[in-house]
Amino acid sequence: MRAILSIRRPAAVLSPSPEIERVRLTLADGDRTTLWVARFDRSRFGVRVVALDPPSTLLRWCAESGAEHAMIGGFYMRPGGPSLGDLRIDGRALPTVPFDPPWGALRACVHAGDDGVALATREELPGEPAGDLLQAGPMLVGEGESLIRPGQDLEGFSASSRQFDSDITSGRYPRAALGLGGEDLIAAVSEGRANDEAGLTMSELAEAMVGLGAERAINLDGGGSASLVAGGRLRNTPREEHGKELVGGREIATALHFVAL
Repeated sequence: MRAILSIRRPAAVLSPSPEIERVRLTLADGDRTTLWVARFDRSRFGVRVVALDPPSTLLRWCAESGAEHAMIGGFYMRPGGPSLGDLRIDGRALPTVPFDPPWGALRACVHAGDDGVALATREELPGEPAGDLLQAGPMLVGEGESLIRPGQDLEGFSASSRQFDSDITSGRYPRAALGLGGEDLIAAVSEGRANDEAGLTMSELAEAMVGLGAERAINLDGGGSASLVAGGRLRNTPREEHGKELVGGREIATALHFVAL
């Protein structure tokens, strides 16, 4: 399903700050939703994985740490539980709950090392990678095309929904993604769970990332945890399942911090 209409691609960013855009999407069935997008010049910005211990809202962590730009990271056991999947900072593995087998080797990761940011499945990366690693998934985009296909679940998210509140592959929700496109890091978070904010399916999120110019993109934690802070401001409005606003966002376990190089 081609859900997304045209999306304007902003001009190249010359200053060491992201280009922030509010994109209003019209979906195939006529519903609409908002996508918040922050673009970071990869020659000027890198990514660091952050473990929030104890869990904190993204906005509060940014305010307390002085971070201007960050987004939701990976999945975690609620409420306030440990992270799910592989998590490494400065080459050191942190305690987590492993994904149910056999999915731990197959699920996608954000790896930030000496050569920059890479998006790949865990089995495609070194066993003991240097730098930072955060596992989430599924991979949304590869070689500039959506990887989400009807009836396919290559990373096993519907098969092992036991570790999640629901099957994250089904339905429209607030969602978050990180993409690599040309010279950009593309951070995107969608609204959802409101009368005028439909949210996105996994397929629609993948198509949106393609439309934004992502050559590769990974799905991150979503739902009430979906959050993007850019320029020190929480851009989206996190909401619980029944539409109740989470003022300031939900407490999360990990984040991706965009840092100037």
